Amino acid sequence: MIQTKIIPPRSGVAFILRKGQRLRVEDVQGEQVSDFVCFNLNDKAEYLSSGRTIDYADTIFLTTGHNFYSNRSNIMFRMEEDTVGRHDFLLTPCSEDTFRIIYGHEKPHRGCFGNLLAALEPYGIKGDQIPVCFNIFMHVDVDGRTGKINVLPPKSKAGDHVVIEAAMDLLVGMTACAAEKSNNFSFKPIGYQILE
Repeated sequence: MIQTKIIPPRSGVAFILRKGQRLRVEDVQGEQVSDFVCFNLNDKAEYLSSGRTIDYADTIFLTTGHNFYSNRSNIMFRMEEDTVGRHDFLLTPCSEDTFRIIYGHEKPHRGCFGNLLAALEPYGIKGDQIPVCFNIFMHVDVDGRTGKINVLPPKSKAGDHVVIEAAMDLLVGMTACAAEKSNNFSFKPIGYQILE
């Protein structure tokens, strides 16, 4: 039995996922987003690319069977399982600036960006290297006429999950998202397992 590791609310982790290993990400309690980013472990200038992935998939609704590409158009991982079918790859990780500009906080939380930076810095990643994340379980609606975006409560329920398989050795950063709107105004943990 593989133990589930827990990312506490409003925090982040970083770890290595080897080629061929699978990662299971679980919404433990429901309606909780996890910001996910990865880098080529052997050349960290290669990173997960929202633009290339969406371009090659020809959809913003990425789910089971889709490949996720790097800025160099290499496959970084494949989505093997998805019990929700709705995630976001448009919005940047929340940050101190997010909370200041959008929410009006005077003493803002460091957000997912700050949590990812703290987790990834020991591996040599700097802030300017953190790209748009794949926001697992995040529900973003796009108005087809105006293009206006609306962040809605996640569709994920307790126990919902995704499974990805690494196509190269990866350095992974993940959070239990810290933004109010993204998580229906309740902060909860995220679970994950590395499967062989």
